[in-house]
Amino acid sequence: MSKSNSASVDTFLSWLENPLLRAVIRFAGHHNLKSGESYLEAALDDLTEDAKYSSSLSRLIFSNIIKLAVVLGCTTFDVNRKDAVSALKVPYFKKGLLNVLNGIGQYGVTKPYRTPAPFLVVWNYTNACNLRCKHCYQRADKPTPDELTTEERFAIVDQLDENSVSALAFSGGEPLMRRDLFEVAEYAHGKGLYVSVATNGTLLTKTAVEHLKKSGVSYVEVSLDGATRETHDSFRRVEGSFEMTLQGIKNAVKSGLYTCIAATATKNNLYEIPEIIELAKKLGVKRVIVFNFIPTGRGEEIFHLDLSPTEREDILKYLYKELSGGQIEVLCTAPQYSRVCLQQSLINKRDILSPTHFAALDFHGKTKQMADFLGGCGAGRLYCAIQPNGLVTPCVFMPIVVGDLRKQSLKEIWLNSKVMNDLRDRSKLEGRCGHCEYKYICGGCRSRAYAYYRDYLAPDPGCVRELEEPSTAFALKTETENETLPLIPRVTV
Repeated sequence: MSKSNSASVDTFLSWLENPLLRAVIRFAGHHNLKSGESYLEAALDDLTEDAKYSSSLSRLIFSNIIKLAVVLGCTTFDVNRKDAVSALKVPYFKKGLLNVLNGIGQYGVTKPYRTPAPFLVVWNYTNACNLRCKHCYQRADKPTPDELTTEERFAIVDQLDENSVSALAFSGGEPLMRRDLFEVAEYAHGKGLYVSVATNGTLLTKTAVEHLKKSGVSYVEVSLDGATRETHDSFRRVEGSFEMTLQGIKNAVKSGLYTCIAATATKNNLYEIPEIIELAKKLGVKRVIVFNFIPTGRGEEIFHLDLSPTEREDILKYLYKELSGGQIEVLCTAPQYSRVCLQQSLINKRDILSPTHFAALDFHGKTKQMADFLGGCGAGRLYCAIQPNGLVTPCVFMPIVVGDLRKQSLKEIWLNSKVMNDLRDRSKLEGRCGHCEYKYICGGCRSRAYAYYRDYLAPDPGCVRELEEPSTAFALKTETENETLPLIPRVTV
């Protein structure tokens, strides 16, 4: 990155840290017009010439300040101003920017970036599932008797909207097994959220796909854990699931839904990952996400299939090669992928970064400087999970209960949970992760730390950098040891 590029980013971030500007943004985010819309929301409407109410002097002041921030941001990151303004007309993009601005007003420009509400909520919509996957973090089988009612689900969507949550991902279990999925998804879409569904694909019939599209679902992520019938079916433990999943993927692609294939990397399928990516290209899939294996849920029973640190590092470098090739977007939930992308970008002079598993971005020569703010584990920091009964956890792979939406608001849980606040503070990381030069870019997988050590601040045992300096102070914990945090009860299958 050139010195001029570095200076422009530093200048912009310093400007955002100005106490007076932060005070203005805080005021604009917390004070409403008579319409109920905050001054900050109104300012973004003014940017797109989508003003709904009569102007006032105070509104004009806030609008000009926000306009200046957007203009400077576009100039700093070489973003076309018209494209940025057009994007603000997209409801979920506007929600995301509101979240960013409110975060700057409340916390400043932190490393990594801290938000006053999650960008993404993953909702384990039901515990029901028609497969019996070996690695299922949910131990999904049958619906639990205390699952949320449809009306309770609508109320939760209202909370997501009120807190400017940008995206909602329905997961499971198998979300398509619950009949009210379509109406709740449609309700969320109507509230301006980006709605996606993670599914095993076996129920993605042409009719189901059409219902998803009509409900406003924009993205479907289909699990495929092998390029062959033998590998996939042995992992999913239902014969014939491979063919049904492939047909589901074809149905989704043909309908025009943005389709992603998700594969969990283990020793059983590691060498089929390239074949899965090639299969995705042939099927017309736009994205492949390789999931980091977490030995939780049923996955506790196959922890021996976890990749070694060296195997993980090798596959991450391969994924970066595919990503930089440009034929298909290849992402990974392992936070080390952010580090690998940064390292490989500097070597190959390709300015591509995957700061989270949600996207890969080109920061136009400013990747290294932005990585500290955006990258790494997002558990409790950028997203959280909702269980079928309304319990909230920092991540679908971390079964620590931090709140109950039947008793508390999402805002209260997000802002006040000790676990969530610990996860946002990288200075609290222990062992190798605690003093790693990439701790803001990566931070290690907190769910893996918890799965192996029952300590979400412990080092990630799957990182290759652990081999340089093993964290011998951390002993593997067993299920029989006393837990110090409220956990989701294990479901016996």
